[in-house]
Amino acid sequence: MPEPLPPGSTIGILGGGQLGRMLSVAASRLGLKTQIYNDTPDAPAFDVAAASTVGAYEDASLLSGFAKRVDVVTCEFENVPAEALHVAGEIAPVFPPAKAFSVAQDRLAEKDFVSGLRIPVAPYAAVDNLGDLNKALARVGTPALLKTRRFGYDGKGQVAIHTLCEAETALEKIGAAPSLLEGIVPFQRELSVIAVRGQDGETRFYDVVENVHQGGILATSRVPASISDSVVFEARKIAGTIAEALNYVGVLCVEMFQREGEEPGLIVNEFAPRVHNSGHWTIDACRVSQFENHVRAICGWPLGDVSRHSNAVMTNLIGDDVEAWPALAAEPGLGLHLYGKAEARPGRKMGHVTRLTPKTSD
Repeated sequence: MPEPLPPGSTIGILGGGQLGRMLSVAASRLGLKTQIYNDTPDAPAFDVAAASTVGAYEDASLLSGFAKRVDVVTCEFENVPAEALHVAGEIAPVFPPAKAFSVAQDRLAEKDFVSGLRIPVAPYAAVDNLGDLNKALARVGTPALLKTRRFGYDGKGQVAIHTLCEAETALEKIGAAPSLLEGIVPFQRELSVIAVRGQDGETRFYDVVENVHQGGILATSRVPASISDSVVFEARKIAGTIAEALNYVGVLCVEMFQREGEEPGLIVNEFAPRVHNSGHWTIDACRVSQFENHVRAICGWPLGDVSRHSNAVMTNLIGDDVEAWPALAAEPGLGLHLYGKAEARPGRKMGHVTRLTPKTSD
């Protein structure tokens, strides 16, 4: 876009989950409006948007009408069909670029892309059938994870393989879908980098996050991470390299493992072309959150300050955890964020809380 979008402009968001909800709230602080496009009528983001559209992501006519009513289009989840991005992009600017989604949607393409940038990843091999899987196991070894190439998140679409005799059963568990075998690398911590890149290429990085997953779902994110300056430098360098290679605009999250006993010893697990759960702490602990910075970037505004004023621990409220909201609301100094979802199901993210403490450097 030649000029920044002025206040009063409208951002179109494909996807109506909690990320779309928080993007809408951030946009409103800047005098910007949002319209949400979602394929079901119960989207949490509908509650806080100026307008909403319910329709299939394959409905080109409906998508075209949606794109005509907004000034820029973005996405709150990475599995938006490529054709939907194409249809919207014929009418309005789309950020991040479609390439970022096409790569992130396919785990094999993602591994090939990242390793092609000479960035370390776990050993991997493509799997289309049992023969492929047996060959991959011989090369990658065990233990390993068999992951569907598409539509996997929060531990879904993957199964662990500990011995060669588990191969056939593992393939059946993922429905014999096109997949990827990935070696399990011993690591001492999980890290993520939340980066934001503007339309002019300026890139800024939030403090590196240390994450803990439980059952494949992010449980907590903590800043600052217990890592050295050299690891911070390398983590940001990796994220910046990926963002530049994608000609990225907006917030990008790169998830990494730090190998046991190595410095910096980082390998990339995956990246997400959107605002991310491990960046939710920025709402309470930073001057400008990841959500506001994503809005700034896609609208052509100057990027905001990414520094934090406090240490933070973000904890997801999964399923019935949300029932503790009265006690959480009474806890001094706690930031409570509820997503407005009607039903608390096992494994479903219902909200999060952020606990702040005085800032330290490490």
